[in-house]
Amino acid sequence: MGHDHDHDHGHTHDHAGRVDDALTASKAGIRAVIISLVILALTATIQIAIVAVSGSVALLADTIHNFSDALTAIPLWIAFSLSRRSATRRYTYGLGRAEDLAGLFVVAVIAASAVVAGVEAVRRLVHPVPVSHLGWVAAAGVVGFLGNEVVAHYRIRVGTRIGSAALRADGLHARADGLTSLAVVLGAIGVALGFPVADPVIGLLIAGLIVVVMVKAARDVFARLLDGVDPELVDTAYATLADHPGVVGVNRVRMRWLGLRLDADVELDVDPELTLRQAHALAHDAEHALAHAIPKLDNAVVHAYPAHAGAH
Repeated sequence: MGHDHDHDHGHTHDHAGRVDDALTASKAGIRAVIISLVILALTATIQIAIVAVSGSVALLADTIHNFSDALTAIPLWIAFSLSRRSATRRYTYGLGRAEDLAGLFVVAVIAASAVVAGVEAVRRLVHPVPVSHLGWVAAAGVVGFLGNEVVAHYRIRVGTRIGSAALRADGLHARADGLTSLAVVLGAIGVALGFPVADPVIGLLIAGLIVVVMVKAARDVFARLLDGVDPELVDTAYATLADHPGVVGVNRVRMRWLGLRLDADVELDVDPELTLRQAHALAHDAEHALAHAIPKLDNAVVHAYPAHAGAH
């Protein structure tokens, strides 16, 4: 076999199944966004009812903040919808990366939440404001914390299952909002126990926690933008391909996420005695083995080269 052999993924039955998987994943993402929006709207509605009963202005501000933060789900919804569009001559990989841009927006909103929480806490520390309606304030805080934590858990779970960094980031955003509500509760308890300074001090601590949450979300989203993948996936690919009959060595495995789709590009050294047809069949089989070993894999390009050609 005197020349290199490239084998590109092109098995229609398999690819159709993978496209269905990607559509199912984007539908699951949209469903998660809608359900969590409903839960957050319900949470905010209960808080509004408490505001109406208590007449607390501070509580009204917190409720408005929760409402506005729930709107970060809308860019995600748009991104999941865009990711379902077919590739075009301009966007040859499709629009899956729109989801990563939505993730950046979510990270920016979490950062803004941390700044607002920190500035507000410092302002109350310098210019103490009496906290009234303690019971109602605590009740609204508990409602806000529980609602946001349920949404956080749900978004992170679905995001992990479908491979969405942006949905996980928005889950962490809900967790940050939950922490803000928890600060309200703890501050109210501190004031009730005769420690008015507890309110701004706890606010500062929570602002610090939100920064920690933001760093975690940013790491996830930026890793996607820089084509980062879980090293275990790459290890699995190397092990699967190295064990494949006819493969002499695995030169290179590259992987990256395109939204909810995982793509792979592989270079193999194969037995130089193989004919072009046999090398093609081997690459075909190796790709199938890879798809079985890594269920999230959507597309693989396998290049097979005669072993005597060495590394490329």
